[in-house]
Amino acid sequence: MLDDRKLTVLRAIVTDYVSSQEPVGSKALVERYHLGVSPATVRNDMAVLEDEGYIAQPHTSAGRIPTDKGYRLFVDQIGEIKPLSAAERRAIETFMSGAIDMDDVVARTVRLLARLTHQVAIVQYPVVSATVVRHVDVIRLSGDDLMLIVVTSNGRVEQHTLTMSVDEVLLTEIRTKLATAVVDRSTQRALEALERVDEEFRPEDRPAARIVVTTLLELLGTPPSTRVVVGGVPNLARFASEFESTVGPVLEALEEQVVLLKLLGEAATSDDVLVRIGEENPYQGLQSTSMVASAYGSQEDVWATLGIVGPTRMDYPSMMASVRAVARYVGRFLA
Repeated sequence: MLDDRKLTVLRAIVTDYVSSQEPVGSKALVERYHLGVSPATVRNDMAVLEDEGYIAQPHTSAGRIPTDKGYRLFVDQIGEIKPLSAAERRAIETFMSGAIDMDDVVARTVRLLARLTHQVAIVQYPVVSATVVRHVDVIRLSGDDLMLIVVTSNGRVEQHTLTMSVDEVLLTEIRTKLATAVVDRSTQRALEALERVDEEFRPEDRPAARIVVTTLLELLGTPPSTRVVVGGVPNLARFASEFESTVGPVLEALEEQVVLLKLLGEAATSDDVLVRIGEENPYQGLQSTSMVASAYGSQEDVWATLGIVGPTRMDYPSMMASVRAVARYVGRFLA
């Protein structure tokens, strides 16, 4: 266990290195952070921190930089996440207020996170256990081209184009029977009802009806939680020197939906904000990065997670505050 003074020195090293990007020396710490002790005392504390693996010396005669272990202790010592300012909260509300559907909400959330944090933003599509089908329709675009449209209570809009020959009488019957089967029912109940709905059509009409029903089953049965949207990847260019030869694996990992879903999935079980630093990430391609993530949803139901990925040298208090604020706002917005 480190005493309070050594913890103060560690916090100063992390803070200084994050802002300056330069290894930190004892004299600079004493001058900038008014530690109330001599540079010699700080050097002794730094030697202990280095022996314990919290800081490292990148080059001979250079200052010290935090290690992953040092960042972890720094994050664990953050007693309370500082809330965003009123102006920052208003900016979030203004940016999100014009969203028109679920795709727009997710797209805006990704852009917002990337702008606030200047990191790579990742957002998982939400799933609400009590989602209800609000509307279903089949409309004729032209000739044999039809469009099937589904709207659910969480703002999700799905549509699919079909090409099939049906007259207006059958089209109206399909539209009516589908609406009767699924509207105002939970997704699960709607799926169960659709399994039997084609039996209600005349034998000669069942093939056409079955095509529409099968498509609707696929639209309702595809869990949006398997979708992750990534934004702000160009922000990695700001930290090119930090990743050196690892930027390729980082980009590859960010393209793997399964990896991102598993990574975000850990945040769903966290009480507040989850931070994974460097080699704490189970995926080798991301072990040169840190992730800050939080679940979002209502008080009764966690819907999905969102977060950021960036270099281990990041402003953790600010990143944690931004991620938590956006998660809470999006949860309230969708509710």
